[in-house]
Amino acid sequence: MSIVNRRNAVLGWTVWALAKEGLKRKIRGAVPGTVEGSRRPNVSAAILSALAAGAGAAWFWRRRDRHEDLLPA
Repeated sequence: MSIVNRRNAVLGWTVWALAKEGLKRKIRGAVPGTVEGSRRPNVSAAILSALAAGAGAAWFWRRRDRHEDLLPA
C-alpha cells in the first residue's frame, strides 16, 4: 500500500484547509482592526501601523546608505 494515495491526499487537504481557516480567525482576533459594532477603523491600530511602517522605512534607508559606502567605485 502506497503512502501517497487519494484518501491521504484528501485528508491532508482537509486538515490544511481547516488549519488555514483557524489561523486566519486567530490572527483577525489578535489584531485590533475595527471599533466594535462598526466598520470604522480603530484609530490606535492605524497610528501604530503607520509608526511601524515609518520605522521600517527608516531602518531600510539607513541600512542602504551604510552599505553604499562599502561598494567599490
